[in-house]
Amino acid sequence: MDTIKNRLEQVKDRIKNAAEVCDRNPEGISLVAVSKTVSIENVHKAIDAGATILGENYVQEARDKISALGNFPVNWHFIGHLQSNKAKYAVKLFDLIHSVDSLKLARELNKQARKNAKIQQILIQVNISQEETKSGITVDDTINLIGEISRLQNLSTKGLMTMPPFFNQPERVRPFFAALRHLRDQIQKNPFPNVSMDELSMGMTGDFEVAIEEGATMVRVGTAIFGERT
Repeated sequence: MDTIKNRLEQVKDRIKNAAEVCDRNPEGISLVAVSKTVSIENVHKAIDAGATILGENYVQEARDKISALGNFPVNWHFIGHLQSNKAKYAVKLFDLIHSVDSLKLARELNKQARKNAKIQQILIQVNISQEETKSGITVDDTINLIGEISRLQNLSTKGLMTMPPFFNQPERVRPFFAALRHLRDQIQKNPFPNVSMDELSMGMTGDFEVAIEEGATMVRVGTAIFGERT
């Protein structure tokens, strides 16, 4: 029977198998169930089936879902492009923001987090493939940005995120995942305050096994759980 519960279990099994292939502990890999455009009813089903992290791309849509489902013990992550004028809402709604890619956005998030007496956890989005259509800081500018953000007292940088090019063959994406891991390793050699490089958010439905082999600690999976979006 093809249900959200069954698909979620299949994805968890795939994560476990991919981790074991490369001698990693599956417990060290978090599954972000990407629920953008998914109905509140189906998100509720995923939570009942064991989803513990929900990933949203749009602030307004997420606000409606969190209002309806906020009493459930789940974390909400923002994984889409975030504009500075939405920072005040994002800080109130999300446990982790994956997509910080500029000092302007970071400063606004820091300001809003301070107003809310919160330490906002963030990831730095890196445009590892240098695609003009993708958000993210360049590889060359990443360390400088992290250094600037490390001075902001109400932000805590937890790692890096990337969205590689789309290929039908997961192996073609491997070099981009490896490059993000390599960048993470470089940053760890020169530690900054308020910065830990514990998280690598990379890998989606079509390529998350390869991402795990290359060090992903968070995979963002939507279609394999909720089905094709209309």
